[in-house]
Amino acid sequence: MDLQKFIRDIPDFPKEGIIFKDITPLLKDAAAFDEAINRMIDYYQNFDFDYIVGIEARGFLFGAPMAIRMGKGFIPIRKPGKLPGEILSKSYDLEYGSNEIEIHRDAIAPGDKVLIIDDLLATGGTIVAAVQLIEELGGEVAGIGFLYELSSLKGRELLAAYDVFSLMKE
Repeated sequence: MDLQKFIRDIPDFPKEGIIFKDITPLLKDAAAFDEAINRMIDYYQNFDFDYIVGIEARGFLFGAPMAIRMGKGFIPIRKPGKLPGEILSKSYDLEYGSNEIEIHRDAIAPGDKVLIIDDLLATGGTIVAAVQLIEELGGEVAGIGFLYELSSLKGRELLAAYDVFSLMKE
């Protein structure tokens, strides 16, 4: 199945000059969504990890079903103000601004191995912040996976020390 045909370009979103990669057609098609999850699971089947970390919000759409199917726990990394417990936060830059993400301080124990899942690798700011959160808590990043990668933005270069997988690339 050609999953690329389920990704549509939305020009000038969220601001002028940005071409947004819209995954909602893929999510709407049950067979395509299932195929994307299965292909990501296939890649990580033999990796040694304890948990899947998903980044709000679209990382949840892929990370949570992967965790269930692989028999692993799921840990959310959220936008500010969404987690009720004691948190650790990191700021980062986006291709069109800046933001912050948070994780519960007790979500990851020293030595825990985690797989990070998100929908899109662009400039890499979000994922670098996620890696920093995990490693600051003593966790080990076993791999980093994406549904889609915008290769021209060179986010992968910031992740050279990690196993990075992208199901689709542009």
